[in-house]
Amino acid sequence: MDFNIMLQAHRGFAYLILLAIAVFVVALLMTMFGYSGRITKLLRKSTLFTMIFFHTQAVIGLIMLFFFSPGFKAATEAGTLMKDSVARNAYVEHPFAMIVSAVLLTILNKKFKTNDKMQMPWVIMAFVALALMLWAFQWNRLFGG
Repeated sequence: MDFNIMLQAHRGFAYLILLAIAVFVVALLMTMFGYSGRITKLLRKSTLFTMIFFHTQAVIGLIMLFFFSPGFKAATEAGTLMKDSVARNAYVEHPFAMIVSAVLLTILNKKFKTNDKMQMPWVIMAFVALALMLWAFQWNRLFGG
């Protein structure tokens, strides 16, 4: 398996995640501000697909990081992984924040699947997961910069 193939897969799933998150946010807002506060089928499905895409992205990213990334290996061997802010962001902060977001989405998926009414702590958890993801997202690498 080649690093470029993994990188293209990782980028492709990033676009899918952005699309899934847009649908998830719309469904979440519709449920939050709806009259009944009932968890809709759209919210359940969008949470499920967002979670699936996040997990797939995490697996691809971790495989790419630990097995194929020349930058990670070079930074680790040189001892500059935590000293260099760019390397730390790309190889430590980004994966960690994305994994935490995936875990929070997994918890949300379980809550939405097993309950009928929306609760405020779940909304807060959803926005924390989204905020972490948006902070750690590699915008400049995906859209050129």
